[in-house]
Amino acid sequence: MLKRLSLLCLTLPVLVFANTALQTPSTPSIVEQKKSFSAIIPAYRATYSLLRKSDPVGKAIRELTYLDDNKIEYHYETDINWLIFSDKRSETAIVKIENNKVIPLSYDYQREGTGRDKAYQWQYDLAAQTATNLKKDKKISLDFTDGLLDKLSYHLQNRIDLINNPEQKRFIYPVISTKGSIKNYQYQYDGEEEIILPYGLVKTIRLKREIIEKKRITYAWFAPELNYLLVKLYQVKAGTEQFEAQLSILEPK
Repeated sequence: MLKRLSLLCLTLPVLVFANTALQTPSTPSIVEQKKSFSAIIPAYRATYSLLRKSDPVGKAIRELTYLDDNKIEYHYETDINWLIFSDKRSETAIVKIENNKVIPLSYDYQREGTGRDKAYQWQYDLAAQTATNLKKDKKISLDFTDGLLDKLSYHLQNRIDLINNPEQKRFIYPVISTKGSIKNYQYQYDGEEEIILPYGLVKTIRLKREIIEKKRITYAWFAPELNYLLVKLYQVKAGTEQFEAQLSILEPK
């Protein structure tokens, strides 16, 4: 159960883009519109209700904050309590946005609760093409030329891609793990749907990620009227529901 519920912290969003997103002539990019990124995605705090088999088990919070030097803090945390199980997690990515691409600078992960506590801290140097594990004081070489991102900031890249090209049907994200390995996360367009959430009634598009070897499928709903904010997440494994997340509150910061 711990392994299943831990998946909550890896998805929401949420969702680095391996292939350059195609821009349609009728859909100008953020840069082409000459608008600042903060005008497209203002600072916000989104709260989600976490459910398992329709029963509430906790909440999640996703925040975006603008810092000095054109940096952005992208933060995600979960607090789960289910029977005798408890789990609190926190992820924070510091990034920059350049030409519609998310540039990772650092990533911090903290977990405590039932089972073993974990903590990871990474710092990225794009000029030197390296990533440093600050906890172990270990540096590794990485190729950032294909848009490599960490396990949190790729969700922000996905949202930018959806804003710039809402007709796109397939997304591939090479992501560096908390241990330094790289794995592609792939999402496929899966339709449109109007759904009722604690937040209210919203029209959405749905993306799907399937991991065949693990028999796991994740569905993610994004609301165009909220600039493609992730509003719902649902995951099943071997036909059995694992969890569901629903947007309940969205507020500016």
